[in-house]
Amino acid sequence: MDRTLTSFIAALRNADVRISTAETLDAMSAVELCGYRNREFLKDTLALVLPKTPDEKYTFDETFDQFFAFKDVKGESVVTELDGDGEEAEGEGGAGQGQGGAVGEGTDGRKGGGKKKKFSAFEEQQDEEDLGPGEMAQPRSSLGKLLMQDSRVELTVNMAAAAKEVSLEEIQVFTQKGLYTRKIMEEMGLADLQQEISVVRQSPSILDRRLGQELKKRREWLREQVRDYVEKQFLLYADATGKKLREELLRKVKLSNIEHRNFRLVQEVVFRMAKRLVALHSRRKKVFKRGQLHVSRTLRHNMSYDGSIFDLHWKSVKIDRPKVFAICDVSGSVANYARFMLMFLYSLEEVMPKVRSFAFSSDLAEVTDLFERNKLEDAIAKTLRDYSGGSTDYGQAFEDFRNKCLDEIDNRTTIIILGDARNNYGDPRTEILKEMYDRSKRLIWLNPESRNTWNVGDAEMRKYSAYVHQAEECNSLTHLERIVGNLLRTIQ
Repeated sequence: MDRTLTSFIAALRNADVRISTAETLDAMSAVELCGYRNREFLKDTLALVLPKTPDEKYTFDETFDQFFAFKDVKGESVVTELDGDGEEAEGEGGAGQGQGGAVGEGTDGRKGGGKKKKFSAFEEQQDEEDLGPGEMAQPRSSLGKLLMQDSRVELTVNMAAAAKEVSLEEIQVFTQKGLYTRKIMEEMGLADLQQEISVVRQSPSILDRRLGQELKKRREWLREQVRDYVEKQFLLYADATGKKLREELLRKVKLSNIEHRNFRLVQEVVFRMAKRLVALHSRRKKVFKRGQLHVSRTLRHNMSYDGSIFDLHWKSVKIDRPKVFAICDVSGSVANYARFMLMFLYSLEEVMPKVRSFAFSSDLAEVTDLFERNKLEDAIAKTLRDYSGGSTDYGQAFEDFRNKCLDEIDNRTTIIILGDARNNYGDPRTEILKEMYDRSKRLIWLNPESRNTWNVGDAEMRKYSAYVHQAEECNSLTHLERIVGNLLRTIQ
């Protein structure tokens, strides 16, 4: 039963429900008390220890209902409507096995590669033979007996047990459906059933040949049931896994290469990354037993011990939250980078609540109010629409920044500049950047281009690099997360 619970927790984690190791142990202790007999009682018990937020509780309810839904195989009719020779079911079974590189097996035990199986002339003659209704021999294979008994509940139990044996919960992509279907069938006893069908269909006895035809029909019916079961388990275990694979890819590709149809998924990734950084850096700093001793506080707190020093108190320094100035080039070549950097910074408002944003292509304008009055996505769209025109001029942008707020820069200020430093051969105004460098605590330049192009053509990165504390290549979400994470560690 522990395996059942751990599989359920794996499904919850795939559905983005955060569950720690300690919470897993709590769930196991709770299940020991309530057991699996009462489904609703089990659900209410696990709901107390696993989900934590309203969204997670909603996801928990859906995942629980899907995971613990014991639906037996379809009961309308065990024997599906087939043509007289069963060719239709045989073809469907072969096609299903073709997915994911899986191969079906013919009645002679050879691999069929997903194509319609080819029988010998004798077997074709047997298929065309109309034996009519009547008595048939008794099956000898365990799976054959199970199929002929029409015990749908027992078949479902065996199917679930076989799925556990082949680790169906590890399915990751949809193309593995055929592979796991074949594995489950083999675990249930397909080999013995295939051998029995092959033998009885070549028997001179009509009773045996009737049994062979019936077992073949039921085998294909069972294959369809297993395939349906694998699809449902794929949706349970691998739907989120497939999404995570796409997210991992989007974290690594250049932001300029991301298509518009993927923006929504990238936004979800950005918010999740920001949430993780918030959780990491918003915790109150503990006062560790190290540093400089606070003598007066130590003596005051130990007066009750007649002067004996039992409790040591250490001096602590109050750390103010930083002021962040984000200056973004929103010209066409780097607009996507600016979009996601602004999204990232404003998603960190719990740990960086004083973000002021500036956008420019030629003239620079403050867009902080846009983000205060509008939703984050709308503010970014307005910024890119209103300020992305014009020829890029970093010198003019630095001049505008000095006129607007250079006096507000102090030793608690971090300035982040996002741009490719391509100035169209204009005046770079490095003296203004030097003033910003001297006044601020930290000045970081994030360049979306690769380092080997920083000084090619009209790029002024070599001149600007002399007046920044840190210059980094930043053209993917992975780069952005690492840089912002390091920034939070250094300024808090």
